[in-house]
Amino acid sequence: MNKTLLIIQREYLARVKKKSFILMTFLVPGLILAMYAVIYLIAANSDSLNKVREIKVIDESGVFAGKLKDHKNIHFSVLSQSLSEAKKAAKKNEDLFVLFIPKDLTAKNSVQIFSKKKPNFALVNEVENQLNTVATGNNMAAAGIDVVKLSGLKSNISAETKQLTDDGEKDSNLASAYGIGVASAILIYLSLFIYGAQVMRGVIEEKTNRIIEVIVSSVKPFQLMLGKILGVGLVGLTQFLLWIVLSTTVTNIAEKAFTKHETATEQSNQTQIKGGKNSTAQAQPPIGNPVMSFLNSLKGVNYPYIIGCFIFYFLSGYLLYSALFAAVGSAVDSETETQQFMFPITLPLLFTYILSFAFLVNNPDSSLAFWLSVIPFTAPIAMMVRVPFGVPGWQLALSMVMMIAGFLFTTWVAARIYRVGVLMYGKKASYKELAKWFFYKE
Repeated sequence: MNKTLLIIQREYLARVKKKSFILMTFLVPGLILAMYAVIYLIAANSDSLNKVREIKVIDESGVFAGKLKDHKNIHFSVLSQSLSEAKKAAKKNEDLFVLFIPKDLTAKNSVQIFSKKKPNFALVNEVENQLNTVATGNNMAAAGIDVVKLSGLKSNISAETKQLTDDGEKDSNLASAYGIGVASAILIYLSLFIYGAQVMRGVIEEKTNRIIEVIVSSVKPFQLMLGKILGVGLVGLTQFLLWIVLSTTVTNIAEKAFTKHETATEQSNQTQIKGGKNSTAQAQPPIGNPVMSFLNSLKGVNYPYIIGCFIFYFLSGYLLYSALFAAVGSAVDSETETQQFMFPITLPLLFTYILSFAFLVNNPDSSLAFWLSVIPFTAPIAMMVRVPFGVPGWQLALSMVMMIAGFLFTTWVAARIYRVGVLMYGKKASYKELAKWFFYKE
């Protein structure tokens, strides 16, 4: 045990003292703060960042001219010149669009938009929505329906989600659950690859340098493998704990700074409204900023529960996969030879990672989500996607028991391969060869 602790100490200190470790530990929270600031500024100044698009309307039907309203960065104006002249003008101006509306609107794709550059989807959707609104209004008027009364009857209802608990009602915080679930899946996926690859590279480096021959004369191969796995795992855990503390601090700073700015802006707008100095556009309430909405939704998150689950699934998933990575490192003589063994090992992770965005975040309580969160090879990602949405206690307990059993089994299998492969040189390994190594007697 003392020898294993020495290996753990050596692996841990050698990596923690590196400049790259210190740099990344403090760089990631800084990048998070920068991301908040950039998204906040883009959302707050989205109108000023976008160019004003001029849409010249040639309306041969006589139905739409003068009824299309300006919207954000889109300005409509009626054009009296011919279509050919308008096209020539559009070729000289990238911000000019020509909207041609023929007399007959029954033909498919009869309405056309001409421009030098391709229009974006937002512009095309806005034009189509306004054309459909005007056309629908004309059709209802022709049918004797009062459009003004009908528009006054329209409602704008939004649902606020509440979760019923033993302590009473509380906000569901869907935005934060979705964001935390996706972020956890990404972090688990990347960390298992990064730290598992570090174990594999360390084994390959010691094997190719023949240092391993000296080391195994003093310690057993299993002790060496276990010390290397635990040492690198503690490095990852240390970095994640520092990231959690620093990121939480950065998030609180960002929330206070953005809240202060929002309050000052709102007070300034109210002062201008009372003074009568603002126009109609200025009197409108500010558009909700997505950063502020997300930061507010984070207030109801059960951080001890989320962080506790994250640490468990990071450690158990790391121990499971790093043992297999160590076995692969012991079976090859260079990193280029690892590809044939790496793909089958990482396929369950990649499969679950893709499903996290395509299915699991929208169906966290489905049968597929349950089985993926129980199978040890897929549970670290699948369960961390589900945890923010709430997981029954028995499912979480079953998943944790399966993870413990899974990494104990894979460590045993990997150790039997490692004890033979780490001393093999110049022989290209195959799956058949690995099976032989597994069944060799002590």
